[in-house]
Amino acid sequence: MSTLKGKVAVVTGASRGGGRGIALALGEAGATVYVTGRSTKNQATTDNLPGTIDETAESVTLRGGVGIPVRCDHTIDAEVEALFTKVKTEQGHLDLLVNNAWGGYENYYGTNFEDGVAFDAPFWEHSLQRWQTMFNAGVRAQLLTTRFAIPLMLPQNQGLIVCTTAWDRNKYLGNLYYDLAKNAVNRMAFGMARELEKYNIAAIALAPGFMRTERVMAAYNLQPFDLSNSESPEYIGRAIVALASDPDIMSKSGQVLAVGNLAWDYGFADIDGNQPPAFKIE
Repeated sequence: MSTLKGKVAVVTGASRGGGRGIALALGEAGATVYVTGRSTKNQATTDNLPGTIDETAESVTLRGGVGIPVRCDHTIDAEVEALFTKVKTEQGHLDLLVNNAWGGYENYYGTNFEDGVAFDAPFWEHSLQRWQTMFNAGVRAQLLTTRFAIPLMLPQNQGLIVCTTAWDRNKYLGNLYYDLAKNAVNRMAFGMARELEKYNIAAIALAPGFMRTERVMAAYNLQPFDLSNSESPEYIGRAIVALASDPDIMSKSGQVLAVGNLAWDYGFADIDGNQPPAFKIE
């Protein structure tokens, strides 16, 4: 269904994982999607994982949309500014921004980082570099990207900003740096919603469940684990298509939403026809 035909979207961190799944779902809905990330064809990819912005953009087009790859490091101000200058020049406006680029997972394999520290180890055992990466390539990158995106939404007095996050009813996420960073993203979406309300621009934090990303599957291939409660990266993409198609989206602005709950609310399913419930921490 071309429910988003004519709409222009930017999806950050879309070489692989959730970003790729989001871009593909938007393409299937007919949108023009600017696919950003650092992994490009003919070059080494992040942690040598499969997936590039070029491949994602090609798949977006094959799905029925228009995929446009733009290499962008979202920690570098000038590159982010250049991205939105390109969007403005080529499209004149922006309807949807999905802040998905994130740092902090680098060199994490199976259950440990390469230095042998487990993700859920006490905070004093983790390198402060994890904090730096999560807040610089995560929280700041999302704020920076939104800052340059907003001027393309203001003239049309409408738009949607989605910040991907991790969340389960405000439960602790098991890693202090990660918990602080993700809660900062949630609060950022809330604050953005307050300031953008008068411009009819919605801001939402959206939490997927346990996604079968390339990184997760690489870990699974090293040591199999239970995937029965997992979901495809396109499940969150279908949630975003539903949100972007909702004429009453402003009623959800400022909230932290879960993909599994939205599946029930909007009536969409994952690619296998199932509706995985919202992720819950035991």
